[in-house]
Formats: sequence, C-alpha cells, structure tokens
Amino acid sequence: MKDIGLALLRIVPSLMMMTHGFPKFQKLISGDFTFANPLGIGEAPSLFLTVIAEFIAPILVILGYKSRIAAMPVAFTMLVAAFVVHGADPLGKKELALLYAVIFVVISLVGPGKFGIDRK
Repeated sequence: MKDIGLALLRIVPSLMMMTHGFPKFQKLISGDFTFANPLGIGEAPSLFLTVIAEFIAPILVILGYKSRIAAMPVAFTMLVAAFVVHGADPLGKKELALLYAVIFVVISLVGPGKFGIDRK
C-alpha cells in the first residue's frame, strides 16, 4: 500500500504541474521568450528553467526516474513562486505553490517507491 501511495504522490501532482508547464513549453518552442524575471537572471533563462521545472522534471518524477533529483527543481520553483512572485500576496495566493513545494520536497526525501523506474 505504501508504494501505491508513493506512486499516487508522484503521478497526480506531476500531471497537474505539467498543466502549468505545458503552456510555457509551447511559448518556449514558439520562440516567445517574454516571461517574468523574479530572480534577475533574464526572461529567457527564467522561462527555460521554469519549463524544465514545470514540464520536463515532472515527466521524470512520473516515471520514477531520478525522482529525488527531478523533484528538487520543481520544489525550488514553487518556493520562488510562493515567496518571490507572490511574496506580498496573502496566504491564499501562495497556498497552491506551497502545497506543490511540500509534495515535491517529500518526493525528494522518500524517492519513487517500487513502482518507479528507480524502484527505491
């Protein structure tokens, strides 16, 4: 049962995260690099890193391949969303990003379970 729970914890939030990342992926491949620059590294690098965190990394998490490492950029991006992008906003605006951050931190800590490619 624990491994089924870990699989659900990996797969469902990752699929939901990909719904946020896919439009950004489409924007990136279309050549439109306008994007928020919350860390001051530039719009294009911010978009590129966000696509990795919100679209590419969740695919790896779903597969259970290098899940512990793949979950880290997702958690980091969600912490940036909560504390930088929505830093001045009330908790209700930060809530989703914080929930995602906690989920992906847990995945980083516990791994994919036996239903992932890494099977740990």
